[in-house]
Amino acid sequence: MAEEHYLELSENPVQFEHASSVNNVFFDEANKQVFAVRSGGATGVVVKGPDDKSSVAFRMDDKGEVKCIKFSIGNKILAVQRTSKSVVFPDKRSLKLLKSQSINVNWYQYCPETAVILLSTTVQGNVLQPFAFRNGTMTRMTKFEIELPVVPKPAKLTLSERDIAMATIYGQLYVMYLKHHSRTVNSPGAEVVLYHLPREGACKKSHVLKLNTTGKFALNIVDNLIVVHHQSSQTSLIFDTRLKEPDCAVNTHQPVLPARSIHPYRIPLSGPAAVPSQPPVPCQLFNGSWIVLLPPTVHLLQDKGKLMDFLLRRRDCKMVILSVCSQSEKGSLPVVATVFDKLNQVYKEYLEAEQSYTAMESGPSRGGGAQKRPVRTQAVIDQSDMYTHVLSAFTERKDVSHKFIIAVLMEYIRSLNQNQITVQHYLYELVIKTLVQNNLFYMLHQFLQYHVLSDSKPLACLLLSLESTYPPAHQLSLDMLKRLSTANDEIVEVLLSKQQVLGALRFIRSVGGHDNVSARKFLDAARQTGDQMLFYTVFRSFQQRNQRLRGNPSFNPGEHCEEHVAHFKQLFGEQALMKPTTV
Repeated sequence: MAEEHYLELSENPVQFEHASSVNNVFFDEANKQVFAVRSGGATGVVVKGPDDKSSVAFRMDDKGEVKCIKFSIGNKILAVQRTSKSVVFPDKRSLKLLKSQSINVNWYQYCPETAVILLSTTVQGNVLQPFAFRNGTMTRMTKFEIELPVVPKPAKLTLSERDIAMATIYGQLYVMYLKHHSRTVNSPGAEVVLYHLPREGACKKSHVLKLNTTGKFALNIVDNLIVVHHQSSQTSLIFDTRLKEPDCAVNTHQPVLPARSIHPYRIPLSGPAAVPSQPPVPCQLFNGSWIVLLPPTVHLLQDKGKLMDFLLRRRDCKMVILSVCSQSEKGSLPVVATVFDKLNQVYKEYLEAEQSYTAMESGPSRGGGAQKRPVRTQAVIDQSDMYTHVLSAFTERKDVSHKFIIAVLMEYIRSLNQNQITVQHYLYELVIKTLVQNNLFYMLHQFLQYHVLSDSKPLACLLLSLESTYPPAHQLSLDMLKRLSTANDEIVEVLLSKQQVLGALRFIRSVGGHDNVSARKFLDAARQTGDQMLFYTVFRSFQQRNQRLRGNPSFNPGEHCEEHVAHFKQLFGEQALMKPTTV
């Protein structure tokens, strides 16, 4: 996508036969379906939606001009209107009146997501009466008044249906009023005023979106963003109501991004008139009758902290966020720190919710609570995500100072610790490998000495493997394993696995465990090295232990060392075996 655009249409347009004398076209806002009705339905009705599940084709009898046609949710019942006072349901069922209201109505709006209808009443049309439908019942909600910029005299219908829209934003129902002003010094242009409409209680004005221009507009909601399209300038504005000033009764918002046009789009021709070599036709995005149906892609914000706040609330945000993190690493360390802190705050909240749920499930009242398992949204960027997609590749960068690379890695670890998130050992390993690759051994020593890198067995093993490159790493590893307190046996196992048999013997003596350790384990390890003198030394060491403990250098049958005794005799002769000594 070109950098000057941050909105684009889906690559899969809904294509249908254009309106003509024999073909009528209708759009159902609730189901997002386009109906193409040919010859009153006699020669076919084709219904298409954003996906294949909502597409269907059928025929029906031509009983006159179709004024409106719609499906119920899920395409279960078809309703056809041919006259101003009747609606026909092709699925023959009986209807009964459940409830009626006597009210003068100018026009109405319906929100299918929340099953709320909004009726315009009074002469000026600005007193709105909402009704909610649930489980076959209709509930009258609190009516409210839209503030008009100018009150006409004499009174006349001023608030029109096209100036009002209903939408669910961040899980809350809002009535959006497109408020037109003449552009003057005191009034810079039109506004979109949002009224929060709760199920219970009064409707209140909560947000004002400043458009800073005048003219014709259209609104749509994409991923909880309010997108305002301006016809004459052919540009769109994006607003996010969560990016707001704190402690304000009515929040005033400027566009998140500067006005930009939708990315140009060309529709490929299809149908019998299409020619294979014919180029796609440009789509007129801002003509007088467009509707943006499909989700756009959003990016572009210079303030990385604000950008992260913006992206963390989007539905499909993970890969975009990880891409932004990769780009942010080119910036200053404070910017990187801000980005990490915002990510880890969301990460922490998810971990806490998961722990709370697990504790409730395993507690005495298991299954009795109404708490649901927390949903892991794409906004949860964990350590594995950062390691795989950002940090690992970042350490390989040749165009960035190795000291800055280390600083970024440590900044991420600092942010995790600040949010009380246990740092995974592979992040520490990445730090150590980066330090070693750049010969920053003094820094490695300091990080370990001052416990900047937390102790762990995998980390100790990594240090052991670095002994040939950095000899002090051996002792640093042993010190770390000792600090883990439960690791004496494991220290021996680690050293033996690295074929450091004498080092393992020295360690086990230093902790007073030499008298109880398995001789066979050490002899196995010594023999596997192929070093005959090492095997001799280890064998004689355990003979001396046996002599000291039992007065006899021989191994007991329970120690299962017969194979190693035979091997010793084969290499050095029976005369080399230690003889019992008497006091």
